[in-house]
Amino acid sequence: MSEPAPTLAVIGGGQLARMMAQPAIALALPLRLLAEAEGVSAAQVIPDHEVGDYRDLETLRRVTKGCAVVTFDHEHVPTEHLHALEADGIAVRPGPDALVHAQDKAVMRARLAELGVPCPRNAVVASPADVEEFGFPCVLKTTRGGYDGKGVWVVRGTEDTAEPFAVAAETGVGLLAEELVEFRRELSALVARSPSGQAAAYPVVASTQLGGICHEVVAPAPDLDPSLAGQAQEIALRIAGALDVTGILAVELFETTDGRILVNELAMRPHNTGHWTQDGAVTSQFENHLRAVMDLPLGSPAPRARWTVMVNILGGPTDAGRLYDGYPHAMARDPHLRVHLYGKELRPGRKVGHVNAYGDDLDDCLERARHAAAWFRGDLGDTSE
Repeated sequence: MSEPAPTLAVIGGGQLARMMAQPAIALALPLRLLAEAEGVSAAQVIPDHEVGDYRDLETLRRVTKGCAVVTFDHEHVPTEHLHALEADGIAVRPGPDALVHAQDKAVMRARLAELGVPCPRNAVVASPADVEEFGFPCVLKTTRGGYDGKGVWVVRGTEDTAEPFAVAAETGVGLLAEELVEFRRELSALVARSPSGQAAAYPVVASTQLGGICHEVVAPAPDLDPSLAGQAQEIALRIAGALDVTGILAVELFETTDGRILVNELAMRPHNTGHWTQDGAVTSQFENHLRAVMDLPLGSPAPRARWTVMVNILGGPTDAGRLYDGYPHAMARDPHLRVHLYGKELRPGRKVGHVNAYGDDLDDCLERARHAAAWFRGDLGDTSE
């Protein structure tokens, strides 16, 4: 019996791969997963999976054999391995020449400068003296491997540079210095793009961080000047086209205190700032990522409600009990609430799920989502902040 559809390989077993599974079921699209360990988030829901190291080319070849396309839960697969898979005839989406801009911040900054995209002032630095010449205060970032606030330091003097350079030396990566931007808030412009060039842009959202981790997203960004919103979407679409991105591209932005927008980071996969789309958009980022990498017509990114608020559930006290035990209260209090848990072991500060609340009243959506996330976390204090 022939397969109902071409098989899509997904590298990485985190919650992003897990959340690709639901639209894949609806599309009857077979998924094959390379997971980093047994029992990780995506391996719980994708039966066709293998445990292995994404840094090993032969493992990648074995998992992708017979698959039409390979895509990713994260951006850490070595670029040379992706070129090898392409040479084997596998469609790698996004391709290695695009993905390297999400893997290497120095490469990204150089290319965005060529495109005339507004970015913070930046420079690759090789020594504390280079940082001093760049100017304090500034932000130091490892060029590769950082995420969720890891590999990022705010430095205000030469004495603050010791740890960043020690980490860079230990891991064999470079360091990038960027100006410390005075910003009003962080924004995200999410787009989907297919190999044939079709693209769809979601509403620009506002996000807040907690300890370097995305904590809360409001869609659309409240009180955002329409011209800035349009500029953010245009930048995201221009980057996606110029870099030949296939799938979801998230462009994280600063809205500066003087009314500009600057590009902070790029991600070429479904992104935390797009989780609101699961319940708040006609087509979720996860379904549009699948449609894009399989070169199917994209779905509408239009919002279903005036407002959607996403709040991450972060692991709280280790004695808070099971996340499942939070369902009776959260669901009874708010029958319209949408809960998404990742099947992860609880650890303080770890992203273990998120909640979405939608409606016509932003303050109501904020209160409902914040209360539910606090309840699951085991924090029963004041949730109004």
